[in-house]
Amino acid sequence: MADEEGQKSGSPKPESPQPADPETTDAPGTPTRADAAGRKSKSPEAQEVQESKSPEPAEEGQGDAENVNENAGGEEQTDGDKPTDDGTDETQEQEGEQQEVPAETEEAQQEEQGEEQAGEDGQQAGDDEQQAEAEPAEAGERASPEGEQQQTEVDKAQEESGGKSPTQEQQQPPAGTDARPSSQASLKSQPTERGPLEVAQIPDAPQIPSPDRPESEMEGTMSNAALNIIWSFGLNRNVRVLNLTDNTRKVIMYTCAHVGILYDFNSNRQHILQGHSNPITCTCVSEDKRWLVTGDRGKDSMVIVWDTYTGVPIQTIFDTSNSDEGGVVAVGMTPDAKYLATISAAKSQVLSIWDWTVDGDTPLCSAELKSTYGVQNFILFNPQDIHYLVTNSDSQVVFYNWSNGHMEYFAPPLTDQDFNKQVGRYSQSIFQANSSRALTATSIGNLVVWDNNKPVTKEQMEEIYRNDEVISSEPSANKKALKIIRLQERGINVITTTDKYIVVGDVAGHVKFFDQSLKLVHWYQDLNLGPVSAISFAFNPDFLGIAREGTNYPPDATIQARQFVIRDFVVGSSIAVFGNVTADGTAVKVIHREHDGPIHSLAAHPTQPAVVIGSYSGLLKVWNYEKKQVMVSRTFERGNLIRCCSYSPNGAYLAVGFMNGSVRVLDSITLLDELQEPFRYSRDAITHIEFSHDSKYLATADAEYTVSVFVRQHGVHVAPYVYLGRNRAHYKPIKEIMFGIQLDADFPRLLSLGTDRVLVEYDLERSSKDDLQIASSDRIEQSAVPQCMTWYPPITKEHFIVTANDQFKFKLYNATTKMCRKTLLGPTYGSPVQKMCVIPTKDPARDKRYVAYITEYKVGMNILPLDGNPHNAMALIGHPSGVANMVCSNDGRYLFTAGGTDATVHMWEININALEGQSSLGGADLIPFYGLLEGGREGELFKELEDYFYYAQIRRRLLDESQGVNAMDSREVSVKIPLSEVPFVMRAMGFYPSEQEIEDMLNEVKFSRYVETGSYVEAIDLGEFIKLYINHRPAFGLSPERLVKAFETLGLPAGKAGPAINRGDLLEMLQTKGEHMTEYELAEYLMTLLGYHAEGGSSELQEFDTNIAGDVISDHLPVDITAEMFANEVLGFGMNQDSSQGKA
Repeated sequence: MADEEGQKSGSPKPESPQPADPETTDAPGTPTRADAAGRKSKSPEAQEVQESKSPEPAEEGQGDAENVNENAGGEEQTDGDKPTDDGTDETQEQEGEQQEVPAETEEAQQEEQGEEQAGEDGQQAGDDEQQAEAEPAEAGERASPEGEQQQTEVDKAQEESGGKSPTQEQQQPPAGTDARPSSQASLKSQPTERGPLEVAQIPDAPQIPSPDRPESEMEGTMSNAALNIIWSFGLNRNVRVLNLTDNTRKVIMYTCAHVGILYDFNSNRQHILQGHSNPITCTCVSEDKRWLVTGDRGKDSMVIVWDTYTGVPIQTIFDTSNSDEGGVVAVGMTPDAKYLATISAAKSQVLSIWDWTVDGDTPLCSAELKSTYGVQNFILFNPQDIHYLVTNSDSQVVFYNWSNGHMEYFAPPLTDQDFNKQVGRYSQSIFQANSSRALTATSIGNLVVWDNNKPVTKEQMEEIYRNDEVISSEPSANKKALKIIRLQERGINVITTTDKYIVVGDVAGHVKFFDQSLKLVHWYQDLNLGPVSAISFAFNPDFLGIAREGTNYPPDATIQARQFVIRDFVVGSSIAVFGNVTADGTAVKVIHREHDGPIHSLAAHPTQPAVVIGSYSGLLKVWNYEKKQVMVSRTFERGNLIRCCSYSPNGAYLAVGFMNGSVRVLDSITLLDELQEPFRYSRDAITHIEFSHDSKYLATADAEYTVSVFVRQHGVHVAPYVYLGRNRAHYKPIKEIMFGIQLDADFPRLLSLGTDRVLVEYDLERSSKDDLQIASSDRIEQSAVPQCMTWYPPITKEHFIVTANDQFKFKLYNATTKMCRKTLLGPTYGSPVQKMCVIPTKDPARDKRYVAYITEYKVGMNILPLDGNPHNAMALIGHPSGVANMVCSNDGRYLFTAGGTDATVHMWEININALEGQSSLGGADLIPFYGLLEGGREGELFKELEDYFYYAQIRRRLLDESQGVNAMDSREVSVKIPLSEVPFVMRAMGFYPSEQEIEDMLNEVKFSRYVETGSYVEAIDLGEFIKLYINHRPAFGLSPERLVKAFETLGLPAGKAGPAINRGDLLEMLQTKGEHMTEYELAEYLMTLLGYHAEGGSSELQEFDTNIAGDVISDHLPVDITAEMFANEVLGFGMNQDSSQGKA
């Protein structure tokens, strides 16, 4: 590894490959060399005078960029100046300005399939090198008429040869040749015999989505999953957009949460790339735009290589670390797409090189980086020699050389004191064409120039010029900072190359093009897309860079004002705006203008195919989700962060709640305010907002645990809603509010549910101005915390409210009495259900019903009625960073999920048949529940259950007949046990319910047929008991963590043993807190647990001696009781048996 002095690190440096035979011809009289790509190019050392490393000359060169690049006419150009159309801009003279070295013929345009792009050979950065040793003002004197005359001669020579340079006349591969790399692909750094390329033909690139793919992968078609993403709204602005446009398609690629999007912005179609389970962190694409690479970070991370012509994954590289630090933060691909480079996301980052077409399991070579280098988040191969790479973090640039399974790297140091200039934070780096130099852009508008750490003296330079010698400028990873160039005032976010130009994008939203000598050629400043975060150019194998008749390219910055011919490009900005720039005519088309803040607000129109999306950026957009078009949008003033919204049932109004506590009522079509001033009755965020079924009432819940109600008023010149009242009925956050309809009248009822476990119903009829009345307040949970609720559909004769809690349970409560009527096992997909909604249907009374739900990261569905069958539920990863909200379309065909911080919304197509098929495969009747018992139907647990079940029958029968359990008379066994025996069998099975839970279980069975038959159920058979046991027991068994947490809450610190509770305090709390015990019960239970009383106690008809209980408890319970002691010695978790004391 490189040390503080910039020394090399890694394995010994391999021998440099021998250069191939030269193919190109330079201008007469120009020194040439054979580079690693097989071309002769002028050595940069022959054009430049070596700069001194002392701070003084570096300071003198501080104005390099302004003077050489933007001050050729002797007058400084400000950052906001733009070249004029007539080409007389004083900031530049002409593109072909020369210094002291004769001009060269312009290099050929980029060759297809990985051939390097050649710029104007001979300029490179020589002007800047010499400028470092001169006064800044001298730069303006170097734009001489002689340079203009030389450029004119070059232009005439090109016109006489048909507009092509010698290298352009060389044979190029056909435009339609296969870009798929193979194991025999030649490398530019390897010596090869050049000749006509023999490659296989492939079909033309189809539009995306391609009609050639199977129907199951097409947009809008039903897949074999119950939920299928068919569209994604929004985008990840932190991952750069890629331009995949070529001669046959206009496609960009960007990411939405954990999926990639191939978006055809010409036909407004998406193809979803699904495969990642974590948010995608980085992407790259091959030079021909066919091979796409996506990578993520986190547990179960992977890198996937896709074929963008078909949308099919070709190769997958799995992360085997299986940790939260797994994955990658940057990926890069060689121009010929044969090799792939990745940088890991671990604290000690690893750069790996992969021959992905051959092996996706083991890298060719890798190098571990020091953590002091910062997070290296950018990577680039040298297009002229792929055995060299550069990466950078915001504080360190690292150069690499790899070959034959070995890698070495160098981390040259650079501080503000080295050149007496502020460096800034690094953003991106590039290799300069036909040069050993590299450039790194910084956050304050600087360019750091890196060159080989083998300086050439002035005397050596003079000797070379006198003897017309060639300087060897072989690529090297051992580089040093040569100089810092002040390119512009504003920070540079992006630096890249296209053809012969260096391109930068800055925080002001400008895109600038420079030639290889860093002279400004053109400047786009009116894109109005926001701070540039990505620039990506289209691929056109026939592109020559020559203006054709009838074109309207902008003029460049030379005196001749020639047309500035470049490829079309896509610009991405940090405010989530993507735009396509058509160079011919300078047309800017905004592709996406999306949310650049978290999205929590979702609402579906009650009658139309429209969904509204609001975010913390203040942007509110209404989409037609069938046509995938924006119907209307509105951006609110700064500070108005949208938190929630809801349509009125008649679709006339849209109510919006904001993080600042304000509430607005908008016209649903125009999004204009219906109120003169928004409601501002809350001082904290509005978390929920709902309309009643008749639109008469509007209710909100806020972060102050308060529910506010607004009432409708009618009239021509009156506000549609006025304030009614507020009530703080909860002391913890409110999880849900919802309106319903009274059973005996068409009048709305309002309920709220909080994490305080209280279900509150409000009396709207008796409420008046500033007085919101409460009809009832019921504590519905004992230990679990409710997460959400909704109305159970009318598939039963009894009306229910269904809730989901944090113990993975669904609970059904009678809508009138609030009595718990049923407890059911919910989906166990990592986290509890956070929100649910019943999917609408055309005929609610006859159609089979389903409920959709979201967990912390997933979205799923469950078949109704709820019964605890795990095969009736499914879930998929919705948003790996968290699902914030969910709504269902009015026709029940689609679900929409918001990802919160990932600023995206996924549109899911519902496939009921797939869910029903999954359910049928799981088996009928008790088969799914047998699978939830350890060992299944043939396991030991089931056999124990049968034994306990029949033992309970015997016990109850003998108790009824006043006989002992050990009586030897013959007995008749039935198939059912009375409800009074259920708690004992539950405890025998290892489930210890509280008294409240026992009451809920007994009521569930007792009233299960009351509505249908009018009578109670007094007994239960084995099958019903198994269902009851599965649905009521803890979803994941007993949790020792809960016991430890209880002692941490109730106890006091007691050294290394952890928190402890005083014995007297513990006995008092057991008798006075929660479900308190009597003194007799407490003595009996403790004696039994301590082993000094027959197991089963009074339940086994044994007499209990109270005279010795106090002494036994005092002798065997320590004064201070810890969680470990209580678990081991009292509850019997691993308690040692002592036969002498009769302990079991």
